[in-house]
Amino acid sequence: MIAQFAIAVWASRRIATENDYLIAGRRMGPVLVAGSIFATWFGAETIVGASGSAHANGVSIASAEPFGYGLCIILMGVVFAVPLWRRRLTTLADLYRERFSRRVERVAAVVLIPSSLFWAAAQIRAFGQVLVVSGAGVELEMALAIAAGFVILYTAVGGLLADATTDVLQAFLLVAGLVVLLVTVVGDLGGVWPAVSAMEVGERVRILPPGGAPVLETLEAWAIPILGSVVATELISRVIAARSASVARNASIVAGGMYIGVGTVSVLIGLTAGTLVGPVGDPEQLVAAAARALMSPWLYVIFAGGFLAAILSTVDSTLLVSAGLFSHNLLLPMLRTLDDRTKVRISRAAVASFGVIAYVIARAAEGVSSIVEVSSAFGSAGILVTVSFGLFTRYGGPRAAMTTLITGVASYVWASLSGTATPFLLSLAASGIAYVAVAATEKRATAAC
Repeated sequence: MIAQFAIAVWASRRIATENDYLIAGRRMGPVLVAGSIFATWFGAETIVGASGSAHANGVSIASAEPFGYGLCIILMGVVFAVPLWRRRLTTLADLYRERFSRRVERVAAVVLIPSSLFWAAAQIRAFGQVLVVSGAGVELEMALAIAAGFVILYTAVGGLLADATTDVLQAFLLVAGLVVLLVTVVGDLGGVWPAVSAMEVGERVRILPPGGAPVLETLEAWAIPILGSVVATELISRVIAARSASVARNASIVAGGMYIGVGTVSVLIGLTAGTLVGPVGDPEQLVAAAARALMSPWLYVIFAGGFLAAILSTVDSTLLVSAGLFSHNLLLPMLRTLDDRTKVRISRAAVASFGVIAYVIARAAEGVSSIVEVSSAFGSAGILVTVSFGLFTRYGGPRAAMTTLITGVASYVWASLSGTATPFLLSLAASGIAYVAVAATEKRATAAC
């Protein structure tokens, strides 16, 4: 943590403009982009969420993590990365101003900000879980406060340049920590074949979950990570920070493959470590508890460093994105002319404010996975539809985009509150219908004129 903050201070001396702070001056090469996407996307929810879910429920076709989010990153590289990079955006909301109108830009920013805050809250909660099981005798409430305070300070100081500079190192630490833990678990179980037996293939590892897998619910489980996150602002911020279109595309594809490979390690730990650790109060504490119980102090240092690196690299991006949307797309246009130094100060103040909000969400949440699911699905259906039409077609105008954004949020909230089993798919269908219908009326009105 001290090293991370020192790097943030160093990077802060190279921040002169708003673009330097939010998108690293568009100077990132292939290693930085791929490492940054992987480190940012492979957050605490993949480590504690995927392993905890595998430990508690096993693995089946209903288990979208880590494969769904890995495919999401690959889809970004194949379809969206190049056209997004060519737009020369600072935030995703800029696309709405250029393609639709400034009013639509503001609405898009308001819709996008909560998703980033939910994801930041998930990382803060995971950071707190690490402190709880670290042996320091810290209760979860105090752990969350410590975690939030540090990530707010680290993020506000360094900006994306610090994040990009440390992400490759963080990715290395993360992979090393998980691999060391998996090797330790397999060794303590007696080797590869005893570890395979501990997975209980056929019972806990199976194609269909116990009781079967309803088709629509399975589609929902995969649609949320793939379609709900493919145009996530955290991912797009890395793509538009690349130094070329080819770097943006190729690095995204590589990062997606890395995500699936390393995510599988988390799942394997979740399936095997419970045999050695025994019952845990919260399944999301399994990985940290296994590392604490099974590793020597020095190996535990490697694991904890990797775990915290994953959290820091993700929460940094989420707070930066939400702060960038607020300052760049909502606040600064109202303040008119400001110098670059003032813009950076406003962005840093926004990071601190949103960090406090994320801390409040983390305290109220039931678990890391539940926050991430809300983050991926909230308003993302309307965002996906409008970005797809706005980026690749000239069909539809400001009214179509505005209606679709509002429909995406309203339909998801309504479906969730009413207990619908597939709220994201419902909101995606409603958003698509809304855009096409309103765009058709806009076309007829234009033709009449």
